[in-house]
Amino acid sequence: MNTITETESARVAAAAAKSTNAGIDARRQAATPRGVGIGFPIYAERALNAELWDVEGRRYIDFCAGIAVLNTGHRHPRIVEAIRHQLDHFTHTAYQVVPYESVVALAERLNALTPGTHAKKTAFFTTGVEAVENAIKIARAHTRRPGVIALAGAFHGRTYMGMALTGKVTPYKIGFGPFPGSIFHVPAPVALHGVTVDDSLQAIQQLFKADIEPTQVAAIIVEPIQGEGGFYVVPPEFMRALRAICDQHGIVLIADEIQTGFARTGKMFAMQHHDVLPDLMTMAKSLAGGVPLSAVCGRAEIMDAPGPGGLGGTYAANALAIASAHAVLDVIEDERLCERAERLGRSLRSRLDALRARCAAISDVRGLGSMVAVEFAAADGTPDADFARRVQKRAQDAGLLLLTCGVHGNVIRFLFPLTIEDAVFEEGLAILAQALES
Repeated sequence: MNTITETESARVAAAAAKSTNAGIDARRQAATPRGVGIGFPIYAERALNAELWDVEGRRYIDFCAGIAVLNTGHRHPRIVEAIRHQLDHFTHTAYQVVPYESVVALAERLNALTPGTHAKKTAFFTTGVEAVENAIKIARAHTRRPGVIALAGAFHGRTYMGMALTGKVTPYKIGFGPFPGSIFHVPAPVALHGVTVDDSLQAIQQLFKADIEPTQVAAIIVEPIQGEGGFYVVPPEFMRALRAICDQHGIVLIADEIQTGFARTGKMFAMQHHDVLPDLMTMAKSLAGGVPLSAVCGRAEIMDAPGPGGLGGTYAANALAIASAHAVLDVIEDERLCERAERLGRSLRSRLDALRARCAAISDVRGLGSMVAVEFAAADGTPDADFARRVQKRAQDAGLLLLTCGVHGNVIRFLFPLTIEDAVFEEGLAILAQALES
């Protein structure tokens, strides 16, 4: 009898482990390494547009969008249909072995959509950091130089070159060194934290005097709006100055648009807010609406620097991802998501500005389009990461998922799908206001 009872008890426990967040999370901790951090210990069962349901049936409004991957929302019907249509033909041939026309067509579309009318070419990869690493490879092949300059607070990925470029030690670099050489960082111009454009430019000139001569620098890589670093918008005068430095010394200017691209900032790409052109652009995240795909697009003569076989990857330009990306571009155009990003962003910033009178911890509200952030500081002006975490937790308890960011972890960033229904958006803003005021 005891054996039967114990067996039945084990079955009940196993069933609970499969159907509850706590049960699955216990299995995760036993089966996967702690280095893969989890933002929310809730386990998705299904999602649609800007709503997500966990395995226990609880509904959440998703203001994270897979870290800016779902500008077109969860399971947009046109994207789902595009992937289903491709499944009827083939899933994988390895583009470098047996190519297909849809890749050529997508490259043509991106060449036309990215800033500038100069001749461009596009190469496809799988992840954002692959795009970054290949952009560095292309720049080095073109210039025959080793050096790369990045900004403090930047995030460019978790591979070794990605970590080297990333300007944030915790948690990305701890215990993983040494890193690739010839990588240098200068302070990002953030007026809120006392770093001016002149400070950043002087730091570059100091690099040229103390660490590396400009004729040995292959590239300067910059996010038009720092993502993980805190959603700080690069001042136009700084971007113009970077372009001038690159032109003077034959350096390749790389714009990392992995988080800022595909209508998030109110334009297809954030560099379209500036009156200068990059030489290369990296893109990923919302390019394929949740299917892994990344790209490097740039000046044709620079893109052609590596020889045949120097670029690529087994899964690069996967057929399902390419089909999804075509649908994403169609949705952005047909549903006018750039204009919608502007409207939603204005509404969010207006709400946050109004809340500043009732929430003294808000030290800044900023962003372009729907790439918006709110920063928190204590009464003495020091960054208040604890307040950001409390707001995030209160919002989660009320059914709203938010992401933090920033070098100090004191910023909440907003990355809701641009396709979010107005009623769901307003519901999310109401939860946010309650979390801030409480």
